[in-house]
Amino acid sequence: MKQIIIRDATILDSPIIYEFIKDLARYEKAEHEVIATVSDIEESIFGVNSSVKGLICEQGNIAIGFAVYFYNYSTWLGKNGLYLEDLYVSPEYRSIGAGKQLLQHLAGIAVNNNCGRFEWSVLDWNEPAINFYKSIGAIEKSEWLGYQLVGDALKEFSKGKID
Repeated sequence: MKQIIIRDATILDSPIIYEFIKDLARYEKAEHEVIATVSDIEESIFGVNSSVKGLICEQGNIAIGFAVYFYNYSTWLGKNGLYLEDLYVSPEYRSIGAGKQLLQHLAGIAVNNNCGRFEWSVLDWNEPAINFYKSIGAIEKSEWLGYQLVGDALKEFSKGKID
């Protein structure tokens, strides 16, 4: 079996990152929600002021997966944390440990950067992922619910139009 290589993504990887994003969205039954373009990926991940980073997972010079992450902050810990936004491995490569190696690589980045935590979210119906995360020692958050403002609601609220 060929070795799995994990490397920092570059702007030249933007098209493959975009394809992985669409593949992930299809898996999550939300492809219609992807409005990003390759140009958006180039700017948002690799632009001058970007705080986002990407990884490419390869086997035999073939990109088989990716991860996108950024640093957040915990006031309680007084430290940065690493937040995994997306991780995806092509289905035909899921049984070779690529996802685990991506997570281990990210955990190493967190440790090397003195992060107090490494966190991510998973859809409540994604039992294979949930079982995998539990198998590596990850714990489900309790009590905390995620919220977001997006699209028109974000714009309207920013203008004070929603009380």
